[in-house]
Amino acid sequence: MEKIESFKVNHLTLESGIYVSRIDKSEGVTVTTFDLRVTRPNREPVIDMPALHTLEHLGATYFRNSDIADKVVYFGPMGCRTGFYLLLFGEWTSEDIYERVLAFCDFVIGFEGDIPGASPVECGNYSEQNLEMARYYAKMYKKSLEDNKSFVYPD
Repeated sequence: MEKIESFKVNHLTLESGIYVSRIDKSEGVTVTTFDLRVTRPNREPVIDMPALHTLEHLGATYFRNSDIADKVVYFGPMGCRTGFYLLLFGEWTSEDIYERVLAFCDFVIGFEGDIPGASPVECGNYSEQNLEMARYYAKMYKKSLEDNKSFVYPD
């Protein structure tokens, strides 16, 4: 079998950033997959599960209510727990969504109240949430993005 694109990325040198993972086209539809890499793989701890779950709920809520709501296909965590995938209809660049990702971080940092979708009716694991840790990761990610705009995968 052919190696998939995401396994071709050197995770030993990958920094926190916003990367175009792939652009897929089929039957006149284009979808851009973004790699929103929060932690540096294999060099920093992965995102703990309750924070990851909270970030997923807040990220899906934020992006599906943002100015690009009609472009959002999917927002969810990577299996390795080092970041998230954001899929958007259309052909986009990392620069196109940079400010939106910073705004998502600000949304998480300032979020108060009940986590959207965190009830037994709405979620299969509703009680595993940690807003304080989600804020920690959002602050860390935002600072990393502001300090070093990593938009291109390392060789």
